[in-house]
Amino acid sequence: MMGQRLVTVARLGAPYGVRGWLKVHSFTSPPESVLDYDPWRVRVGGEWKEFRVAEGRVHGKGVVARLEGFDDREAVRTLVGAEVAVERSRLGDPGAGSYFWADLIGAEVVNREGEPLGRVDHLIDNGQQDVLVIRGGDRERLIPFVQDHYILEVDVEAGRIVVDWGLDY
Repeated sequence: MMGQRLVTVARLGAPYGVRGWLKVHSFTSPPESVLDYDPWRVRVGGEWKEFRVAEGRVHGKGVVARLEGFDDREAVRTLVGAEVAVERSRLGDPGAGSYFWADLIGAEVVNREGEPLGRVDHLIDNGQQDVLVIRGGDRERLIPFVQDHYILEVDVEAGRIVVDWGLDY
């Protein structure tokens, strides 16, 4: 991983047009901000490779991009479905009271009584709010990421989240 922690920011989709462009399923907000990160690390055949973004733009509700060295539809087919990542240090500071999802993955989750519920496996966006997916023991819990209601404390440095959530929920 080139000595730095990588954070997945997009997945490459189907070819777009005949000149080496791809649809980009961005995980950034707004979606087009994925184009601000250059170079991209792209997982090809299980290995991370560095590519520069030659061109990119918003297209409809999505994003399309062309990487240097890819000039036709057939060449980019090898990249379809590949993850796009950037070094965590390039993401900067999310600001007070905000968190990058990547910084919450793996955090220990305990309830207000100090009982362990598991660790953050991933997050999902259900359209209303973000949801923590917690795995621990033989259970999976879905906890809405609603500050001061379910989420009482987030300590990114300690890798710990305190929630208002019972063991039997």
